[in-house]
Amino acid sequence: MKLSELTKGSSVMLGVIVAGYVSTTYVDQCFAASSAAAQTNGAGASACVGEDGSWKNWPWPNVPALSPKCR
Repeated sequence: MKLSELTKGSSVMLGVIVAGYVSTTYVDQCFAASSAAAQTNGAGASACVGEDGSWKNWPWPNVPALSPKCR
């Protein structure tokens, strides 16, 4: 392995790490903002499952297991 190849590989790896950190920070800010807005708008009720099987009152991509059905 040449020094130029090592330099290129290291710079690519560093770029991927920085891009991953920046995108994670951005996504965290977006979800935190949407969650805070939902709670101030009065939609902060507990998560429930609708009649069509979709989740209600849950802004996050993961959902809690065994949530009750919506009334």
